[in-house]
Amino acid sequence: MKFSLIVCTYMRPNPLLALLKSVQEQTVFPDEILIIDGSTNEETGIVLKENQFENLKYFLVPAEQRGLTKQRNYGIERVGEGMEIVCFLDDDTVLENDYFEQLLKTYQIYPEALGVGGYIINESECEFVGHDYVPKIEEYCFDGWKRKDGSRFVLRKKLGLDSDNPPGFSALFSHGRSVGFLPPSGKIYEVEMLMGGVSSFKKKVFEALKFSTYFEGYGLYEDADFTLRVAKEGKLYLNTSAKLNHYHDASGRPNQYQYGKMVVRNGWYVWRTKNPKPLFAAKLKWHSITLLLTLIRYSNIVTTAKKKEAFTEALGRTVGWWSLLFNKPTIQK
Repeated sequence: MKFSLIVCTYMRPNPLLALLKSVQEQTVFPDEILIIDGSTNEETGIVLKENQFENLKYFLVPAEQRGLTKQRNYGIERVGEGMEIVCFLDDDTVLENDYFEQLLKTYQIYPEALGVGGYIINESECEFVGHDYVPKIEEYCFDGWKRKDGSRFVLRKKLGLDSDNPPGFSALFSHGRSVGFLPPSGKIYEVEMLMGGVSSFKKKVFEALKFSTYFEGYGLYEDADFTLRVAKEGKLYLNTSAKLNHYHDASGRPNQYQYGKMVVRNGWYVWRTKNPKPLFAAKLKWHSITLLLTLIRYSNIVTTAKKKEAFTEALGRTVGWWSLLFNKPTIQK
């Protein structure tokens, strides 16, 4: 299967170089690599001139095309005619050497798949305990694997606000568990949401669907919105054998206040993508969880060393929630 790799980047020349070196070591190599650069300087272009990679095409986008979703759509428009699969990777990831081999194998096993995601191994702290294990309240267990649950999820369990859906599936009140909660079992799991920075799709998907430009700039939750819409058309899978590391480089991220606002407003948008006409019970749960997480973030002013970051994010979440009363986002079709 001929496939294209799109990497959207912004002011991260060194992490991007580390990614491309891991791509160079792949057992199956991309037929084309499109670097879509939204940087406001020429450092990334200079690094790529000094380090040549096979099949690579570099695009420094104009100012009006900056932002994750715009850059992804820009890259999609430039994918070669003969490509069957389009892969996306964040610019701060590093691949195991058989990542693409395992990803493409999934399309052979499940030919109906519209999209397949990879598995981030450095964010998984799971232990196999068997299918008869009964987890404690501070643990999360799935498919025979357990992990320590975050304090936010423990509190949600105690308040009856946790989701019963498996990882990668959104509840009708949203606030589910991401694919990051899937275990390193080596299995392939069906999901309805993928992480955009470790994803792939059949090229035909983009004949009808594009990434929503509602998610400007950093694009928080843009992947959830897009993959929920794809999942309405067909099957999505995550292959835990397609492994990579994600290092979450801090450069290019928004400030904590803007991030807090995005968490709430973009979260609302994704919730309504999944459930455009929620019943009262779903509304009550979404708002309850949103306010609970905001209060927890305020409490972090006392419980963590990063007091300023906790306060500004909590303030952003608060402003974001109040803004929904008089200025709800408009869902793009």
